[in-house]
Amino acid sequence: MQSAHHDAQIHEAQILDQFTRQADPFVQRHGYQHDPILDLMADCAAVTPQDSVLDVACGPGIVSCFFARRAAHVTGLDFVPAMLERARKFQAGQQVANVEWRQGCCTELPFPADSFDCVLTRFSFHHFLDPLAAVNEMKRVAKPAGTILVCDVALRPGAQSAFNHWEILRDPSHTRALTQSEFESLGNTAGLALRRLETTTHERPLEELLAGSFPKPGDADRIRALFELEIQAGTDTLGVSAHRENGVIRITYPVIVLAWRKPS
Repeated sequence: MQSAHHDAQIHEAQILDQFTRQADPFVQRHGYQHDPILDLMADCAAVTPQDSVLDVACGPGIVSCFFARRAAHVTGLDFVPAMLERARKFQAGQQVANVEWRQGCCTELPFPADSFDCVLTRFSFHHFLDPLAAVNEMKRVAKPAGTILVCDVALRPGAQSAFNHWEILRDPSHTRALTQSEFESLGNTAGLALRRLETTTHERPLEELLAGSFPKPGDADRIRALFELEIQAGTDTLGVSAHRENGVIRITYPVIVLAWRKPS
């Protein structure tokens, strides 16, 4: 039986491999267009011009730079050096000065307790081996009465298994998508007070999604076959409301935004 430490090492290698290669494609897909999910996150976070923000698993800096226009200072943290390098380039293009970048792990954040007014993350929890440890670390570094905000995919229970199967084929660093009730339980277990919960969707062409990730040889075709069968059957077992529009397969991720309050 493999040890938890060995599993973590394998997962870290998968994260480094996938997201080193995904850094540039990610920015090209998401960095230069209006994103309503960012607007929703900002509304839920209620960040003020006096606030300090930590963006956990910041990737190429899109969320960090967005919040930098609303906060006094933003720190973007990521495990992948290539993502941080891309974030610095994105920051320069966005012409925001109040952002700094740090390399680190989401379950061992390299900051003292009570450091940030808002600690947030987007589309990262489905990559975490230990989501509760990540929430607890976000809580630790948030100031008393500060905000902990998580935005991620949230699956209905009956679709989790099939969704995880094809997402791992697409991106081997995916671990497991949580349900809304599981996210709420994480906050409760961490001793956080849920002050706002919103749901929304994020629609993408399947081929665009596959082009921006790096499946193992043959796995992209396996994913296409799964979605072809899904559309032919008229079902939603894969969890993303797949449909064909003008000959293009499109999928719709269910997304949740939760804003918790750390006790004073």
